[in-house]
Amino acid sequence: MLNKISTFLGSCLATIFLIGLATTLTRSSMIGFWDVLPVYILMALAIGMMIYEAYFDKK
Repeated sequence: MLNKISTFLGSCLATIFLIGLATTLTRSSMIGFWDVLPVYILMALAIGMMIYEAYFDKK
């Protein structure tokens, strides 16, 4: 039970951090959406791989 809670909490905190990191790039007026799109794609892939490894890759 404690392992599931710590996995969920760690995944949530890492996801919040990665989303915050990606959204701070859009705050600048010098950087447009198309410049940040690759960062969004990479962050989505990183979050997806993190969730897959934490919950679905149990052998």
